[in-house]
Amino acid sequence: MITVSKVSVVFGGFSLFREIGFIANAGDRIGLVGKNGAGKSTLLKLIAGLMQPSEGEIAMSSGITVGYLPQEMVHPEGKSVIEEAASAFGEILELEKELERLNEEISRRDDHHSAEYERLIHRLVDATERFNMLEGHSYLGKVEKTLLGLGFMREDFPRPVRQFSVGWRMRIELAKILLRKPDVILLDEPTNHLDIESIQWLEEYLAGYPGAVILVSHDRAFLDNVTNRTIEISLGRVYDYQVPYSRFVVLSQERRQQQMAAYTNQQKMIQDTEKFIERFRYKATKAVQVQSRIKQLDKLDLIEVEEEDISAMDIRFAPAPRSGSIVVEAVDLSKAYGERLILDKIGLVVERGEKVAFVGKNGAGKTTLSRIIVGELDHEGVCKIGHNVNIGYFAQNQDELLDPDLTVLETIDRIAVGDIRARIRSILGAFLFRGDEVEKKVKVLSGGEKSRLALAKLLLQPYNLLVLDEPTNHLDMRSKDILKEALLKYDGTVILVSHDRQFLDGLAEVIYEFRDHRIRQHIGGIYEFLKKRRIESLDELQAPGRKNSEVRNSGGMKNDFREKKELDRRRKKLETDVQAVEEAIGKVEKQLAELGTMLAGLSANPADQQVYTDYARLQQELEKLMANWETKHLALEKFLEERKMM
Repeated sequence: MITVSKVSVVFGGFSLFREIGFIANAGDRIGLVGKNGAGKSTLLKLIAGLMQPSEGEIAMSSGITVGYLPQEMVHPEGKSVIEEAASAFGEILELEKELERLNEEISRRDDHHSAEYERLIHRLVDATERFNMLEGHSYLGKVEKTLLGLGFMREDFPRPVRQFSVGWRMRIELAKILLRKPDVILLDEPTNHLDIESIQWLEEYLAGYPGAVILVSHDRAFLDNVTNRTIEISLGRVYDYQVPYSRFVVLSQERRQQQMAAYTNQQKMIQDTEKFIERFRYKATKAVQVQSRIKQLDKLDLIEVEEEDISAMDIRFAPAPRSGSIVVEAVDLSKAYGERLILDKIGLVVERGEKVAFVGKNGAGKTTLSRIIVGELDHEGVCKIGHNVNIGYFAQNQDELLDPDLTVLETIDRIAVGDIRARIRSILGAFLFRGDEVEKKVKVLSGGEKSRLALAKLLLQPYNLLVLDEPTNHLDMRSKDILKEALLKYDGTVILVSHDRQFLDGLAEVIYEFRDHRIRQHIGGIYEFLKKRRIESLDELQAPGRKNSEVRNSGGMKNDFREKKELDRRRKKLETDVQAVEEAIGKVEKQLAELGTMLAGLSANPADQQVYTDYARLQQELEKLMANWETKHLALEKFLEERKMM
């Protein structure tokens, strides 16, 4: 499908790739990995045809289509969300217009026996057949399903694209790529602006994609759940592993150990040879041997090993001053932006030393509550900060708070005190500022670099509550590991907004799920929460009003006859409720199927619009029934689980 053959890329005098090569076939789901600056994004651009190699070629099979999602893009603003997403079906939209034009023209004509009229009829038939072959009647359903899976709400569909943030516009571009179903999908950090539920939906979609997928990501869980192959870029070369990321890490370490052994042996041989040359350079009797050794060194193919920081970096947050036992308490807290309600009379208590994660869809209120806690937003109800609580806040707009005229080193040096001053460069190195990069002015840094610098600042100040909003978006995997380790050792309280499951795993011990303007507490880790929530399909993700599946044993229940009888009565009622809703769902689905058959037979401009109205009404009714079924089914499951625990 795609053949990368002896590709080299040279920028000035720097060689980024040196005769790299590999083949990608349908069904390959490849993760590109390597250090920042190794060339991962460049390789995607080469495959997408946006750049040309200095040498070599990238060949594709005839007719191959490519969908490319870069990290940064120019987003269209003139359309609504659903119109922009639907533009993926360009041919269907053109056929719709043509069918409407043909029907209108035919209806005006009365020369039913003329050649022109016959030509119009033939064109109408051909266009209708093509429209039906492309499943033109169902394309809007596909658009809706994809947008919902990527986290949009139905009320978002008519809103102008210009009203959405860059992250949400990126989702629209991703939706267009997925809807086009190209032969090759190229994704550069697709999870940076997605929440956990949307990431899981995308994982499921990509895992079964019939074409080829090549992606760059620093999300380990995403790589493991999507990819079946890993290509590492290191020192201008590629190393191809036919395994997902976690297995690659093991195999890569084994390869590195072998490389190090070969490198060490070669360096010893070079040193011994140079000593021989130096010792006998001026002895005539050894002139032949000396020249032979010199030629041997000149022809030597030097083994290179990528520099790796293997020191045991012990980066810690500054010791947290002791706070009160209750760090944050919210009671009947509400927040709305105009008429748009975000949080509705929520309550939570965060205790000293807890590490809490806020999870849920983007726009559900995670960042809003974070900003309320740090005092940036007004609100209704109570949000009380505990005694002696000193808050350190990392926001995604953190770069606005940095002094643009300071260098990276000066920014950290001004707040570092005590022994930490000796480790400033190590800390900056952990956040990808190495060598001369520490002398860069803040004003010339990229948005990602500014975010990493702001995160490094938090390490040095004596906060006892850290509120971190998506802190890992711009970190490579090693830096994420370092930050996670520092947070595990931190003796203060942490509130994390994050969609990175691997980062949260083992770190967050309490999960607050934001859903339907409310929050629900789940005790335990992120994977326990996801398992309880059973987030496995688009239907489950979109079902409104889903209740907390956390089960707590009430204890103290006596297993006497009267209680058993009451429990049996409750079980039967719950089972009857579930069965009744299932029967109602079956009836509505049957009616939808019948209307769907009718819709398939209608022209693009049908006279009877009532069919469309009835179909839309039944779809809404089905959604409500599915939500009702889910609520009742969860209640039954909860009841049965409680019975097991008695």
